Amino acid sequence: MKVKFNRAALQEALGLVTSIVPSRTPKPILQCLRITTEQDSVRLSATDLEVGITALISQVEVTEEGDIVIPADKINSIVRESFDEIIEMQAAESAVHLVGSDSRFTIYGHDPAQYPDVPGFEGQADLEVKLDKLQEGIEQTVFAAAKESTRYALNGILWELHGKKLALVATDGRRLSKSMVPLEKASSAPEGRIIVPAKTMTILDKIPMQDGASAGIRFVNNQVALICGDVVVSSNLLEGNFPRYEDIIPTDYQKKVTLPTAPTLSAVRRAALLATEDSKGIKLSLDKHSLVFSSRAPETGDAQIDMAVEYDGEPIEIGFNPQFLVDVLRVLKANDFELHLGQSDRPGLIKSSANFLYLIMPVNL
Repeated sequence: MKVKFNRAALQEALGLVTSIVPSRTPKPILQCLRITTEQDSVRLSATDLEVGITALISQVEVTEEGDIVIPADKINSIVRESFDEIIEMQAAESAVHLVGSDSRFTIYGHDPAQYPDVPGFEGQADLEVKLDKLQEGIEQTVFAAAKESTRYALNGILWELHGKKLALVATDGRRLSKSMVPLEKASSAPEGRIIVPAKTMTILDKIPMQDGASAGIRFVNNQVALICGDVVVSSNLLEGNFPRYEDIIPTDYQKKVTLPTAPTLSAVRRAALLATEDSKGIKLSLDKHSLVFSSRAPETGDAQIDMAVEYDGEPIEIGFNPQFLVDVLRVLKANDFELHLGQSDRPGLIKSSANFLYLIMPVNL
């Protein structure tokens, strides 16, 4: 192999592809990536056996074709630290040479025949969606998925088709986030519930954004594949039963207040400054024309932030985990949102437009 790369294009592709490379694995070859020439382009591939990703780089000059497998962290570090506009890659047998204007690195590779297959995208897409809309939906839900749960379904994001919209739903049992994503096309859908791993969703959110870019999605057996431009991400789906979340979303709440997003985020963060692990949360006190955010810790002190609001319902005091509020307020795009409340022992409900809702369990203070 002999290829000249535009360093910036190579670095962008490496940043995306190496993001799924495991830091620890009993199979060292999974800590590598595969680099393969294809006519006038080069394809980078990586997999952890659950998620696979390929990126095609067209800003190259291929002199000799080839297929190599080299450690991902080594090539990523070398390219990131380079100042050259052009980096040349030369491969012979098991050695790969990276040559710059004043540098030469030699990396020892592996046999490409031993590298696992990384699926591509074949056939017609079942769904088509604007990438920016999909990524907005991911950002509004992925944080609410369980990080480590024996109920594996909670470690993923539920996908549900509702006509020309895709519902993304995530929950860890203490909060639930749902975002509706408009689709460009919805020709067919797999049977049963689709649960995509949170890790896969995070990878999809890292695909570089291009104006007006659309993504095609295809379901094959127990896998999902997405293509956007020169990037393909494939993933196994999670098995298990996702909770029947529709049954827990309240529809009978009488208390509603509209709040400004940025000032509320600031108030929550400031009120949480003196909260401790023992005090568990912050208190929201909603009364006529005012909302007070407060926290109290016996050994630390107390905090109180006042906000003027338009509200004429019954007073209520309710406690929440401040981090759960910060997580959702950071991803809201609108300048304001609606907070719906029932009783102090029932969940709080946040709504932003007709396409987003967030359910958060209260805490005892």
